[in-house]
Amino acid sequence: QVQLVESGGGLVQAGGSLRVSCAASGLTSRMGWFRQAPGKEREFVAAISRSGSSTNYAASVKGRFTISRDNAKNTVYLQMNSLKPEDTAVYYCAADRDGYYRAIGSLGYDYWGQGTQVTVSS
Repeated sequence: QVQLVESGGGLVQAGGSLRVSCAASGLTSRMGWFRQAPGKEREFVAAISRSGSSTNYAASVKGRFTISRDNAKNTVYLQMNSLKPEDTAVYYCAADRDGYYRAIGSLGYDYWGQGTQVTVSS
């Protein structure tokens, strides 16, 4: 079982930037970020393939957020720029088990983190 631990959340003003990280305790394949705002369902944000050569973004964050990974550190990052109050949510990291392939757009993942709060003030 791989553990995922998110970090880097916090409070930022609208228009600002924040980077959240997710460290995995072991090897993983595809990794992704989801978020859940109060009273709303969890939604997909971004995903990245194991090699990093393929990425996928939700329309609401495309052009503002960038997902990347450092396989030497088993870590995935989400750089968030031009933040808006509607980006306020708990951000969750997700990962597929090592050696397992799912399409970049698939919403199913094997492992989930506990989440980190991101709050954007207006």
